Amino acid sequence: MQSTNTHFGGFAAVTPSDTTLINCNAIYIGGAGNIAISYSNTATAVTFIAPPVGTVLPIFLNGGRIMQTNTTATNIVALQ
Repeated sequence: MQSTNTHFGGFAAVTPSDTTLINCNAIYIGGAGNIAISYSNTATAVTFIAPPVGTVLPIFLNGGRIMQTNTTATNIVALQ
């Protein structure tokens, strides 16, 4: 069985925004809903439909966005 232990050096609550750029190594989804993510400030957003509550999405963002448009999930945390 593979180890899935990952350690993060910091975290920050995320307020979805179509304009705010964020940097993180993963995204924690604390509340039910969809999450729209753009991996850069110019990329088209992709909407993840209903990821399970408690999911950590291993998505690296360097100047990416958690979009307000199409994001209904709550309690989102950027992990660094």
